[in-house]
Amino acid sequence: MNDEAPSGRRGRRQRGEHGGSGARRAQRSHKYSTDALPYIQRQIPLTEVLSAEGLETIEHNAETVMEEVGIVIHDDQEVVDLWKEAGADIGKDGQRLHVPRGLARKLLSTAPNHFIQHARNPDRKVKIGDGATVFAPVYGPPFIRNLDEGRRYATIEDFRNFVKLAYMTPAMHHSGGTVCEPVDIPVNKRHLDMVYSHIRYSDKPFMGSVTAPERAEDTVAMAKLVFGDQFVEDNCCIINLINANSPMTFDGTMLGALKVYARHNQACVVSPFILAGAMSPVTVAGTLSQLLAEAMVGMATTQLVRPGAPVVFGTFGSSISMQSGAPTFGTPEPTQVLLASAQLARRLGVPFRSGGSLCGSKIADAQAAYESANTLLPTVLGGVNFVLHAAGWLEGGLASGYEKFVMDADQLGMMQVLAGGVDLSENGQAMDAIREVGPGSHFLGCAHTQANFETAFYRSTIADNNSFEQWESEGSQDAIQRANKLWKEMLASYEAPAIDPGVDEALNAFIAEKKAAVPDSFT
Repeated sequence: MNDEAPSGRRGRRQRGEHGGSGARRAQRSHKYSTDALPYIQRQIPLTEVLSAEGLETIEHNAETVMEEVGIVIHDDQEVVDLWKEAGADIGKDGQRLHVPRGLARKLLSTAPNHFIQHARNPDRKVKIGDGATVFAPVYGPPFIRNLDEGRRYATIEDFRNFVKLAYMTPAMHHSGGTVCEPVDIPVNKRHLDMVYSHIRYSDKPFMGSVTAPERAEDTVAMAKLVFGDQFVEDNCCIINLINANSPMTFDGTMLGALKVYARHNQACVVSPFILAGAMSPVTVAGTLSQLLAEAMVGMATTQLVRPGAPVVFGTFGSSISMQSGAPTFGTPEPTQVLLASAQLARRLGVPFRSGGSLCGSKIADAQAAYESANTLLPTVLGGVNFVLHAAGWLEGGLASGYEKFVMDADQLGMMQVLAGGVDLSENGQAMDAIREVGPGSHFLGCAHTQANFETAFYRSTIADNNSFEQWESEGSQDAIQRANKLWKEMLASYEAPAIDPGVDEALNAFIAEKKAAVPDSFT
C-alpha cells in the first residue's frame, strides 16, 4: 500500500490549514465557500471514559463472547472454512464460530493502523487513522426532506444534489456512499449510477456498493477505469460499510462484499449496528463487549482474505426508548459507547468509525440540533477517524435533509477549527496587540486586529447575529429558512470538477453494458 503523507498543494498548506485558520479563511469571502479544507489532523487531547482496567475488562468479556457464545456466519462456507483453518472451532450447525482467546487479535496484527484513501483529485486524498478525522455525508436513507416539498422518496436527482453539496462543502472531506437511496432506478442497477455520480460530480474520495458481491465487483471495476488496475490493487481508492447483523451474526451478502473489497486491497469499515436494549444488552459495558467481539471477528476476516488489507473498526450505537422501542439519539449512553469504543480501537491499532450528526427528529428543528450536537461533539473529542452521517441525517436515518445538510455542514466547519487547537505562534500569542493597546482602551483599531479580523473567528453560514431590528427587517427568518436559501444557492452555482473525457466515456460505456446485460429489477 502506498501510504505516503499528503503531497502537492495540500501537503504544503497542511500545517496552516488543518487547524483553525484554514477553516476561518474558507468562510471569509462569501456567505459560503467551496474552498476545500484538508482532513483534520487533530491538535487537541482525546476524551476517554474508561481506565486501563476498564478496557481490560471489556476486552476479556469480548474474548469470552467469541470463545463461548460464538459468532454465526450465515450463508458463507468460504469464510467458515477460513476461520476453521485459522484455528476456530465450528459448532454442530456448521455456522457458529468459536474463536479461541487471542486469535482474532493476532490476526488483526497485520492490519494497518492508518491508510491513505486516494481521490480522483490527488489534493483531496484523505488519511484514515493516526489522529486524523474525515467527515463524510449521511448514508442510506430512502427518503429526503426539504422545506418546500416535505418528505418524499429519494431519486437519482436528489442523490446527485447531495453529492454536489458535499463537494461544495469545505469541511466535508469525503463524498460518502449512499447519500440517499434513489428509488426511481432499478435496485439491481442503481449502484452503477450512484458510484458514477460520486466520480463525475465530485473529485473527493467515495464509498463503494455493498448490497451484493457483484455490485462490489462493479465498483472496483469502475475505480480501475479511473485510477488504473495496478494502482487500485496497490492503494486504497474505495472504502465501504460492512454491517454485522447484530447480535453476533454476519450474513452472506455483507461478507461477500467484504471479501471482494479485501481481495482488491480496498478498505472495509466493519461496523456492528447496535440498538442497545434490542440488539445488545441495555448496559454500556455489555454493549461494548458484544460489539467488540463482533467487530473483531469481522475485521479479522478481512485479514484472512488478504493480510494487510485496510480495515476500520466501526460502531453504530444507539439507545432505544424502552416505552416505544424507537431508537434515540444524542443521549448519554451512546456517547459513552462511542468514547469507549474509540479507546478500544486505538488499543487494537486500527482506525475507528462512529458518530456523526445523528437525531431522531423528523425535521431540522431544536430536537435535531440538540441531538446532533450531542453526537458530533463527542465524535470530535473522542478521536473518531472516519465519520459517516456527518451531515444531513434526519428521522433516525430514514431521511436525508437538504436544510439539515447545510446546517450540519456549518457545524463541521466549527469542529474543524476546534480540532485545530490553540494557535501559540507569535501572532496567536498577540503580545504586540496587548502592548499596543495597554490598559483601559480597546482592541478594535489596533494593528493586530486589523491584520487578523477576516480570519479571527469562525463565521457561521447559518446563524443570524444581527440586531433584532435588522433581523426583523430582513423577514424574521429562522435557521431552517436561511438554510433552505443556502442549499439552493449552492446548487445553482455548482460547477462540476473536470474529468478526463476518455475516463468518462469508458465509465459510461461500462455502465451501459452492465445495464443492458440484465433486466430491470425493483426487488
